[in-house]
Amino acid sequence: MSMIEWAKREVEIACKKENPNWDGKSFDYGCACYQSALKAYNSLCEDEHSGMSFDLTKNILIRLMEGKPLTSITDADFFIDGNMPYENPRFLKENGLKSNLQCPRMTSLFRKETLDGKVSYIDIDRVVYIDENGSCWTNCIVSEIIDKLFPITMPYIPSDKPYKVYGKDFLLDKNNGAYDHQAFLYVITPKGEKIELDEYYKEVNREMVKISKEEYFKDKKKVGN
Repeated sequence: MSMIEWAKREVEIACKKENPNWDGKSFDYGCACYQSALKAYNSLCEDEHSGMSFDLTKNILIRLMEGKPLTSITDADFFIDGNMPYENPRFLKENGLKSNLQCPRMTSLFRKETLDGKVSYIDIDRVVYIDENGSCWTNCIVSEIIDKLFPITMPYIPSDKPYKVYGKDFLLDKNNGAYDHQAFLYVITPKGEKIELDEYYKEVNREMVKISKEEYFKDKKKVGN
């Protein structure tokens, strides 16, 4: 049995489990995904990929599917095709910026330049926050913390894994939504290194401000945990 025949049979089995009544013609979301994956697999086989070249091609495809560039991004990439500031002039003025550019090659990457010429880069997808319940989302404060510890420099190639910041949060004032206190305890870098953070924040006048560890736990006692 060839690899193409093997893959076809595997997809048929998977589709049967996904939808036992599927006739192979009508639309079924899960089966459609299996069929699409089979097309990509068959294409690789038809190009006679095997062994190392198969793995290399697979990794390239995965990066493309995840919207990650295949080669390093340089500062010049922000100015291709006459790229214009992402934000309007009012935003730039209020934030003391000369420009705020979104990279055409990677939509999560931005280049900010202040009026005095200081340039910094932000990748909004490279950091995730994970709370004590295992919920995971992006967080502006967490991103700023990691950007200070690990500033992005050019040339830049995003890692396959994000920086994972672990922490806890709680709600003291019920008028403040889901939480109004956050503790960012440590980060696991893309290379697997654990770094302690020990940074604490609370909401004051609808803005999260940094506080001491002592103040965080003093407030935490007020909610009984």
